[in-house]
Amino acid sequence: MVDPRSLEPMPEVDWTSLALRIKTWGRELGFQQVGIADADLERSERRLVTWLKAGRHGEMDYMARHGTKRSRPAQLVPGTSRIISARMDYLPETHERSWSQIADPTRAFISRYALGRDYHKVLRHSLRRLAERIRGEIGDFDHRVLVDSAPVLEKPLAAKAGLGWIGKHTNLINTEAGSWFFLGEIYTNLPLPLDLPAGDHCGTCRTCMDSCPTGAIVEPYVLDARRCISYLTIELKGAIPVDLRPLIGNRIYGCDDCQLVCPWNRFARLCAEPDFRPRQGLECAGLLELFSWSETEFLRRTEGTAIRRIGHVAWLRNLAVALGNGPSSATVVAALQARLNHPAGVVREHAAWALRRQTRNKCSR
Repeated sequence: MVDPRSLEPMPEVDWTSLALRIKTWGRELGFQQVGIADADLERSERRLVTWLKAGRHGEMDYMARHGTKRSRPAQLVPGTSRIISARMDYLPETHERSWSQIADPTRAFISRYALGRDYHKVLRHSLRRLAERIRGEIGDFDHRVLVDSAPVLEKPLAAKAGLGWIGKHTNLINTEAGSWFFLGEIYTNLPLPLDLPAGDHCGTCRTCMDSCPTGAIVEPYVLDARRCISYLTIELKGAIPVDLRPLIGNRIYGCDDCQLVCPWNRFARLCAEPDFRPRQGLECAGLLELFSWSETEFLRRTEGTAIRRIGHVAWLRNLAVALGNGPSSATVVAALQARLNHPAGVVREHAAWALRRQTRNKCSR
Protein backbone atom coordinates (compact mmCIF):
# COMPACT_ATOMS: atom_id res chain seq x y z
CA MET A 1 0.00 0.00 0.00
CA VAL A 2 1.38 3.42 -0.96
CA ASP A 3 1.86 5.90 1.84
CA PRO A 4 -0.34 8.86 0.84
CA ARG A 5 2.23 11.24 2.26
CA SER A 6 4.64 10.15 -0.46
CA LEU A 7 2.26 11.53 -3.07
CA GLU A 8 2.37 15.03 -1.63
CA PRO A 9 4.52 17.45 -3.62
CA MET A 10 7.83 18.51 -2.10
CA PRO A 11 7.70 21.99 -0.60
CA GLU A 12 9.14 24.66 -2.86
CA VAL A 13 12.58 25.92 -1.91
CA ASP A 14 13.73 29.50 -2.28
CA TRP A 15 17.26 28.65 -3.41
CA THR A 16 18.53 32.22 -3.19
CA SER A 17 17.32 32.49 0.39
CA LEU A 18 18.80 29.08 1.20
CA ALA A 19 22.19 30.10 -0.21
CA LEU A 20 22.23 33.16 2.05
CA ARG A 21 21.34 31.04 5.06
CA ILE A 22 24.07 28.52 4.19
CA LYS A 23 26.60 31.34 4.30
CA THR A 24 25.26 32.56 7.63
CA TRP A 25 25.33 29.06 9.10
CA GLY A 26 28.87 28.63 7.82
CA ARG A 27 30.04 31.70 9.73
CA GLU A 28 28.25 30.46 12.84
CA LEU A 29 30.14 27.17 12.53
CA GLY A 30 33.56 28.82 12.39
CA PHE A 31 34.11 29.50 8.70
CA GLN A 32 35.07 33.02 7.69
CA GLN A 33 33.50 32.74 4.23
CA VAL A 34 31.33 30.37 2.21
CA GLY A 35 30.76 30.58 -1.54
CA ILE A 36 29.02 28.54 -4.23
CA ALA A 37 30.49 27.44 -7.56
CA ASP A 38 29.45 25.29 -10.49
CA ALA A 39 31.36 22.17 -11.52
CA ASP A 40 32.94 23.46 -14.76
CA LEU A 41 36.73 23.27 -14.40
CA GLU A 42 37.70 22.92 -18.05
CA ARG A 43 40.36 25.64 -17.95
CA SER A 44 41.86 24.31 -14.73
CA GLU A 45 41.89 20.81 -16.18
CA ARG A 46 44.03 21.97 -19.10
CA ARG A 47 46.51 23.58 -16.70
CA LEU A 48 46.60 20.43 -14.58
CA VAL A 49 47.27 18.19 -17.58
CA THR A 50 50.11 20.46 -18.73
CA TRP A 51 51.59 20.48 -15.22
CA LEU A 52 51.44 16.70 -14.95
CA LYS A 53 52.95 16.16 -18.40
CA ALA A 54 55.89 18.34 -17.37
CA GLY A 55 56.45 16.04 -14.38
CA ARG A 56 56.19 18.91 -11.92
CA HIS A 57 54.20 16.79 -9.48
CA GLY A 58 57.31 14.74 -8.68
CA GLU A 59 56.45 11.54 -6.82
CA MET A 60 52.87 12.64 -6.06
CA ASP A 61 51.44 9.94 -8.31
CA TYR A 62 48.00 10.41 -6.76
CA MET A 63 47.73 13.71 -8.66
CA ALA A 64 47.37 11.71 -11.89
CA ARG A 65 46.02 8.42 -10.56
CA HIS A 66 42.33 9.39 -10.64
CA GLY A 67 42.25 10.65 -14.21
CA THR A 68 39.73 13.45 -14.72
CA LYS A 69 37.85 12.87 -11.46
CA ARG A 70 39.90 15.67 -9.90
CA SER A 71 38.80 18.23 -12.47
CA ARG A 72 35.32 16.88 -13.17
CA PRO A 73 33.38 16.80 -9.89
CA ALA A 74 30.44 14.88 -11.34
CA GLN A 75 32.77 11.97 -12.13
CA LEU A 76 33.85 11.82 -8.51
CA VAL A 77 30.36 12.31 -7.06
CA PRO A 78 27.71 11.59 -9.70
CA GLY A 79 25.12 14.29 -10.06
CA THR A 80 27.30 17.07 -8.65
CA SER A 81 26.38 20.43 -10.14
CA ARG A 82 27.27 22.75 -7.26
CA ILE A 83 30.17 23.02 -4.86
CA ILE A 84 29.76 24.77 -1.53
CA SER A 85 33.29 25.99 -0.80
CA ALA A 86 34.30 27.24 2.64
CA ARG A 87 37.43 28.80 4.10
CA MET A 88 38.63 28.78 7.69
CA ASP A 89 41.47 31.03 8.85
CA TYR A 90 44.35 29.48 10.77
CA LEU A 91 47.15 32.06 11.24
CA PRO A 92 48.40 31.28 14.79
CA GLU A 93 51.01 34.01 15.26
CA THR A 94 52.39 37.22 13.80
CA HIS A 95 54.69 37.24 10.79
CA GLU A 96 57.43 38.70 12.98
CA ARG A 97 57.43 35.64 15.22
CA SER A 98 57.61 33.30 12.24
CA TRP A 99 60.53 35.20 10.71
CA SER A 100 62.27 35.15 14.10
CA GLN A 101 62.05 31.35 14.16
CA ILE A 102 63.33 31.03 10.60
CA ALA A 103 66.22 33.39 11.37
CA ASP A 104 67.52 31.22 14.23
CA PRO A 105 69.45 28.29 12.69
CA THR A 106 69.32 26.34 15.96
CA ARG A 107 65.52 26.26 15.93
CA ALA A 108 63.07 24.34 13.78
CA PHE A 109 60.55 26.00 11.52
CA ILE A 110 57.28 24.15 10.94
CA SER A 111 54.72 25.49 8.51
CA ARG A 112 52.19 27.32 10.63
CA TYR A 113 49.20 25.38 9.33
CA ALA A 114 50.53 22.24 11.03
CA LEU A 115 51.13 23.58 14.54
CA GLY A 116 47.64 22.88 15.84
CA ARG A 117 45.06 20.15 15.45
CA ASP A 118 44.89 18.38 12.09
CA TYR A 119 42.78 20.70 9.95
CA HIS A 120 41.17 17.78 8.11
CA LYS A 121 39.31 16.84 11.28
CA VAL A 122 38.33 20.39 12.20
CA LEU A 123 36.95 21.34 8.79
CA ARG A 124 35.28 18.00 8.17
CA HIS A 125 33.39 18.27 11.46
CA SER A 126 32.19 21.80 10.69
CA LEU A 127 31.19 20.94 7.11
CA ARG A 128 29.18 17.95 8.30
CA ARG A 129 27.37 20.20 10.75
CA LEU A 130 26.69 22.62 7.90
CA ALA A 131 25.22 19.77 5.85
CA GLU A 132 23.04 18.84 8.81
CA ARG A 133 21.73 22.42 8.95
CA ILE A 134 20.81 22.20 5.27
CA ARG A 135 19.14 18.83 5.81
CA GLY A 136 17.15 20.25 8.67
CA GLU A 137 15.88 22.97 6.33
CA ILE A 138 15.03 20.99 3.17
CA GLY A 139 15.21 17.33 4.17
CA ASP A 140 17.61 14.71 2.86
CA PHE A 141 19.73 15.79 -0.09
CA ASP A 142 22.58 14.32 -2.12
CA HIS A 143 25.96 15.56 -0.96
CA ARG A 144 29.49 14.61 0.05
CA VAL A 145 31.79 16.45 2.42
CA LEU A 146 35.41 16.71 1.23
CA VAL A 147 38.56 17.97 2.97
CA ASP A 148 41.60 16.63 1.11
CA SER A 149 39.88 13.24 1.31
CA ALA A 150 39.45 12.71 -2.44
CA PRO A 151 40.80 14.11 -5.72
CA VAL A 152 39.52 17.71 -5.72
CA LEU A 153 40.81 20.92 -7.33
CA GLU A 154 39.91 22.88 -4.23
CA LYS A 155 41.64 26.14 -5.10
CA PRO A 156 40.07 26.59 -8.56
CA LEU A 157 36.69 25.72 -7.05
CA ALA A 158 37.17 28.23 -4.23
CA ALA A 159 38.20 30.86 -6.76
CA LYS A 160 35.04 30.23 -8.78
CA ALA A 161 33.04 30.49 -5.55
CA GLY A 162 34.42 33.98 -4.94
CA LEU A 163 36.67 33.12 -1.99
CA GLY A 164 39.75 34.61 -3.65
CA TRP A 165 42.09 34.25 -6.60
CA ILE A 166 44.99 31.89 -7.16
CA GLY A 167 48.16 33.92 -6.72
CA LYS A 168 51.48 33.54 -8.52
CA HIS A 169 52.63 31.21 -5.72
CA THR A 170 49.54 29.03 -6.51
CA ASN A 171 47.92 29.66 -3.12
CA LEU A 172 44.47 31.22 -2.89
CA ILE A 173 44.50 34.89 -1.82
CA ASN A 174 41.63 36.88 -0.38
CA THR A 175 41.73 40.69 -0.35
CA GLU A 176 40.48 40.81 3.24
CA ALA A 177 42.27 37.80 4.70
CA GLY A 178 45.43 37.10 2.71
CA SER A 179 46.13 33.39 2.22
CA TRP A 180 46.34 31.92 5.72
CA PHE A 181 43.27 29.68 5.53
CA PHE A 182 42.11 26.13 4.90
CA LEU A 183 39.53 25.07 2.32
CA GLY A 184 36.81 22.45 2.39
CA GLU A 185 33.89 21.55 0.13
CA ILE A 186 30.42 20.07 0.01
CA TYR A 187 29.63 18.51 -3.38
CA THR A 188 25.89 18.55 -4.07
CA ASN A 189 23.21 18.70 -6.77
CA LEU A 190 21.18 21.48 -5.15
CA PRO A 191 20.44 24.24 -7.72
CA LEU A 192 21.92 27.02 -5.61
CA PRO A 193 22.71 30.40 -7.20
CA LEU A 194 26.36 30.91 -8.09
CA ASP A 195 28.75 33.45 -6.63
CA LEU A 196 30.93 35.60 -8.84
CA PRO A 197 34.61 34.63 -9.03
CA ALA A 198 37.16 37.04 -7.61
CA GLY A 199 39.49 38.97 -9.90
CA ASP A 200 43.28 38.55 -9.92
CA HIS A 201 45.01 41.24 -7.86
CA CYS A 202 48.65 40.12 -8.07
CA GLY A 203 49.44 42.68 -10.74
CA THR A 204 53.14 42.99 -11.49
CA CYS A 205 54.18 41.81 -8.02
CA ARG A 206 56.57 38.84 -7.99
CA THR A 207 57.70 38.98 -4.37
CA CYS A 208 56.71 35.37 -3.74
CA MET A 209 58.68 34.18 -6.76
CA ASP A 210 61.80 36.11 -5.82
CA SER A 211 61.61 35.00 -2.17
CA CYS A 212 61.18 31.25 -2.68
CA PRO A 213 64.31 29.66 -1.11
CA THR A 214 64.58 26.97 -3.80
CA GLY A 215 63.18 28.81 -6.83
CA ALA A 216 60.19 26.47 -6.97
CA ILE A 217 57.84 29.07 -8.49
CA VAL A 218 59.29 28.65 -11.97
CA GLU A 219 56.94 31.12 -13.62
CA PRO A 220 53.88 33.07 -12.50
CA TYR A 221 51.17 30.64 -11.33
CA VAL A 222 53.38 27.59 -11.92
CA LEU A 223 54.98 25.67 -9.06
CA ASP A 224 57.50 22.91 -9.65
CA ALA A 225 56.77 20.71 -6.66
CA ARG A 226 60.08 18.90 -7.09
CA ARG A 227 61.86 22.04 -5.83
CA CYS A 228 59.26 23.08 -3.24
CA ILE A 229 60.32 22.68 0.39
CA SER A 230 56.81 21.59 1.36
CA TYR A 231 57.07 18.74 -1.13
CA LEU A 232 60.63 17.85 -0.17
CA THR A 233 59.90 17.68 3.57
CA ILE A 234 56.39 16.21 3.48
CA GLU A 235 55.56 14.40 0.24
CA LEU A 236 58.96 13.06 -0.82
CA LYS A 237 59.58 9.66 0.73
CA GLY A 238 63.22 9.07 -0.13
CA ALA A 239 66.39 11.16 -0.14
CA ILE A 240 66.18 14.92 -0.55
CA PRO A 241 68.29 16.01 -3.57
CA VAL A 242 71.73 17.03 -2.32
CA ASP A 243 71.78 20.32 -4.22
CA LEU A 244 68.55 21.44 -2.54
CA ARG A 245 69.45 20.53 1.04
CA PRO A 246 71.45 23.68 1.83
CA LEU A 247 68.54 25.81 0.56
CA ILE A 248 66.08 24.29 3.00
CA GLY A 249 67.71 25.95 5.98
CA ASN A 250 65.90 25.04 9.19
CA ARG A 251 62.50 24.35 7.61
CA ILE A 252 61.71 20.82 8.75
CA TYR A 253 58.02 20.57 7.81
CA GLY A 254 56.74 22.72 4.99
CA CYS A 255 57.61 26.31 4.15
CA ASP A 256 55.69 29.57 4.54
CA ASP A 257 58.08 32.03 2.90
CA CYS A 258 55.86 32.79 -0.09
CA GLN A 259 52.99 33.60 2.24
CA LEU A 260 55.07 35.56 4.73
CA VAL A 261 56.25 37.95 2.01
CA CYS A 262 52.94 38.35 0.19
CA PRO A 263 51.73 41.97 0.52
CA TRP A 264 48.11 40.82 0.78
CA ASN A 265 48.86 38.98 4.01
CA ARG A 266 49.17 42.26 5.85
CA PHE A 267 45.37 41.98 6.02
CA ALA A 268 45.44 38.53 7.60
CA ARG A 269 44.14 38.30 11.15
CA LEU A 270 45.24 35.96 13.91
CA CYS A 271 42.74 33.13 14.09
CA ALA A 272 40.39 32.65 17.02
CA GLU A 273 39.93 28.89 16.53
CA PRO A 274 41.35 27.11 19.63
CA ASP A 275 42.08 23.94 17.64
CA PHE A 276 44.65 25.78 15.52
CA ARG A 277 46.70 27.07 18.43
CA PRO A 278 50.24 25.62 18.55
CA ARG A 279 50.74 22.39 20.49
CA GLN A 280 53.73 20.94 22.29
CA GLY A 281 55.74 24.14 21.91
CA LEU A 282 56.40 23.31 18.26
CA GLU A 283 56.19 26.95 17.20
CA CYS A 284 59.52 27.68 18.93
CA ALA A 285 61.18 24.27 19.37
CA GLY A 286 64.92 23.69 18.98
CA LEU A 287 66.34 21.33 16.38
CA LEU A 288 68.32 19.22 18.83
CA GLU A 289 65.31 18.67 21.06
CA LEU A 290 63.18 17.41 18.16
CA PHE A 291 66.03 15.31 16.75
CA SER A 292 66.28 13.48 20.07
CA TRP A 293 62.70 12.22 19.94
CA SER A 294 62.28 8.47 19.75
CA GLU A 295 59.56 7.15 17.47
CA THR A 296 57.31 6.63 20.48
CA GLU A 297 57.80 10.22 21.59
CA PHE A 298 57.30 11.50 18.05
CA LEU A 299 53.96 9.70 17.80
CA ARG A 300 52.89 10.94 21.21
CA ARG A 301 53.93 14.54 20.73
CA THR A 302 52.42 14.84 17.23
CA GLU A 303 49.17 13.01 17.98
CA GLY A 304 46.20 14.79 16.44
CA THR A 305 48.36 16.96 14.14
CA ALA A 306 49.06 16.82 10.41
CA ILE A 307 52.78 16.34 11.16
CA ARG A 308 52.31 12.76 12.26
CA ARG A 309 51.57 11.52 8.77
CA ILE A 310 55.16 11.94 7.51
CA GLY A 311 56.41 9.39 10.08
CA HIS A 312 59.46 9.36 12.32
CA VAL A 313 61.96 8.48 9.57
CA ALA A 314 61.13 11.52 7.42
CA TRP A 315 61.07 13.63 10.60
CA LEU A 316 64.66 12.64 11.38
CA ARG A 317 65.70 13.05 7.75
CA ASN A 318 64.42 16.62 7.69
CA LEU A 319 65.97 17.48 11.04
CA ALA A 320 69.34 16.08 9.97
CA VAL A 321 69.32 18.42 6.98
CA ALA A 322 68.47 21.38 9.19
CA LEU A 323 71.23 20.49 11.66
CA GLY A 324 73.69 20.22 8.79
CA ASN A 325 72.71 23.70 7.71
CA GLY A 326 73.17 25.14 11.19
CA PRO A 327 76.18 26.25 13.19
CA SER A 328 78.79 23.67 14.12
CA SER A 329 78.94 22.41 17.69
CA ALA A 330 80.11 19.32 19.54
CA THR A 331 76.55 18.69 20.72
CA VAL A 332 75.17 18.69 17.20
CA VAL A 333 77.98 16.41 15.98
CA ALA A 334 77.29 13.94 18.78
CA ALA A 335 73.56 13.92 18.03
CA LEU A 336 74.17 13.25 14.34
CA GLN A 337 76.72 10.54 15.08
CA ALA A 338 74.15 8.81 17.29
CA ARG A 339 71.84 8.51 14.27
CA LEU A 340 74.47 6.89 12.03
CA ASN A 341 73.29 3.50 13.27
CA HIS A 342 69.62 4.16 12.64
CA PRO A 343 67.79 1.23 10.96
CA ALA A 344 66.60 3.44 8.09
CA GLY A 345 69.19 4.07 5.40
CA VAL A 346 67.71 7.46 4.51
CA VAL A 347 68.29 8.66 8.09
CA ARG A 348 71.88 7.36 8.09
CA GLU A 349 72.65 9.01 4.75
CA HIS A 350 71.24 12.41 5.73
CA ALA A 351 72.98 12.28 9.11
CA ALA A 352 76.29 11.53 7.39
CA TRP A 353 75.72 14.42 4.97
CA ALA A 354 74.98 16.73 7.89
CA LEU A 355 78.16 15.63 9.65
CA ARG A 356 80.20 16.50 6.59
CA ARG A 357 78.51 19.91 6.52
CA GLN A 358 79.28 20.38 10.21
CA THR A 359 82.97 19.68 9.53
CA ARG A 360 83.04 22.21 6.70
CA ASN A 361 81.19 24.77 8.82
CA LYS A 362 83.72 24.30 11.62
CA CYS A 363 86.69 24.66 9.27
CA SER A 364 85.27 27.82 7.71
CA ARG A 365 84.97 29.67 11.01
